[in-house]
Amino acid sequence: MTSAQVDTSEQSSEASEEGYERGLGSRQVQMIAIGGAIGVGLFLGAGANIAKAGPSLILMYALAGGIIFFIMRALGELLLYRPVSGSFAEYSREFLGPFFGYFTGWTYWLMWVVTGMAELTAAAIYVNYWFPSVPQWVTALVFLVILFGVNLISVKVFGELEFWFSMVKVTALIGMIVIGLGVLTFGFSSAGDTASVANLYQFDGFFPKGVGSSLMTLQGVMFAYLAVELVGVTAGESENPEKTLPKAINTLPWRIALFYVGALTVILCVVKWTEFAPGVSPFVAAFAKIGIPAGAGIVNFVVLTAALSSCNSGMYSTGRMLRNLADSGEAPAAFRKLSASKTPALGITVSVLFMGIGVVLNYIVPEKAFGYVTSVATAAGIWTWLMILISHVLYRRAVDAGRLPASSFPAPGGAVCSWIAIVFLLFVTCLIAYDGDSRVCLYVMAGWAAALGIGWLVLKSRNPEIAERRESARLEKAS
Repeated sequence: MTSAQVDTSEQSSEASEEGYERGLGSRQVQMIAIGGAIGVGLFLGAGANIAKAGPSLILMYALAGGIIFFIMRALGELLLYRPVSGSFAEYSREFLGPFFGYFTGWTYWLMWVVTGMAELTAAAIYVNYWFPSVPQWVTALVFLVILFGVNLISVKVFGELEFWFSMVKVTALIGMIVIGLGVLTFGFSSAGDTASVANLYQFDGFFPKGVGSSLMTLQGVMFAYLAVELVGVTAGESENPEKTLPKAINTLPWRIALFYVGALTVILCVVKWTEFAPGVSPFVAAFAKIGIPAGAGIVNFVVLTAALSSCNSGMYSTGRMLRNLADSGEAPAAFRKLSASKTPALGITVSVLFMGIGVVLNYIVPEKAFGYVTSVATAAGIWTWLMILISHVLYRRAVDAGRLPASSFPAPGGAVCSWIAIVFLLFVTCLIAYDGDSRVCLYVMAGWAAALGIGWLVLKSRNPEIAERRESARLEKAS
């Protein structure tokens, strides 16, 4: 890459960050990173996956968690090379071309919009635990409006709310693990007589439905990990990204080991897997089984917090991504404007309106709404992760060739781990295509790709320079 290209890249980065308030402190970024690894995919989605895979689900979470760490270290290397808000789209734009930046930015926006729908659906299901007579769509609408208001105030308010949301989740999960270990060790509560490590293999073995059935849960498991990449979106508003981002990423392995693998292992030891069912949080069910007074209600409050936390993050990230797209001429220029509180208010508002489709789904098909939107979110998330990994591979090639400076936070194993993760994500995509229930998301993504393709042709016809940027960069490299 020539010095002119580097200058252009830096100018683009500065332009996209202009006006943002670096209002996210270290403790907030750390807790956002921790909270991003604890979501509704674990608290609610794990119930259906336990019914499909039994205790082997623990292994699936561990396997997927390792791949997620590869993805995050690849992203971390890119972030310390050039920390920028809307990072996934920016890196795709830089290393793969304007079209891929455009496609990735809009697809990440779609991922968070449909994830927001899933979280609103989950939140409504949790509220039904206490108020079964309240329609799901009413609850979903109320939460949508409240979180929308929070995101319009300022990034500091968002960060503070997310900090406490995550604090509740982390504290509660650690408490669940400690109580579960107490039941296993001392045998107290009504679950004490049957709680045993033997529950992991006594009921038709560790793979009760077969290895194939266990692998089919990987699509749901990957949905549970959506949002770990959110620290990349916070890069443009972090006070000290060079210190906070590596620390947040390096804590990922123990977070996965403790909150996913550890928590599920304890739960499945305390209560045999055959007692869990789809649509019911395994944590709520386990505490109901243990019989601690108000325990199930407390856990239900915690998982409600997790759903609202993720929806809150979705509103935050979609507004930033739309602004990044507008900076590059790939979305209406109006999305570039910031409110008096330095938030991309218009982008957040439009995103919330689309999240409102989730309210409609909760009105039309409340029993299927969660499954529909999680499959689409997973497909969109896989595309985003693939773009991070491919951008990382191309970045490492450029560094090795001396065209780009090395990052201060290199990924262990270099591009090799990124290639392993790419193969894994393609395998999960094949599993989605094989599963008749989730295959519909690929049809949705095909329609989405066609719509974006048409949009790109329109953009090129109006502004040919958008498509020429990659070509000019290629010619400069060749020269």
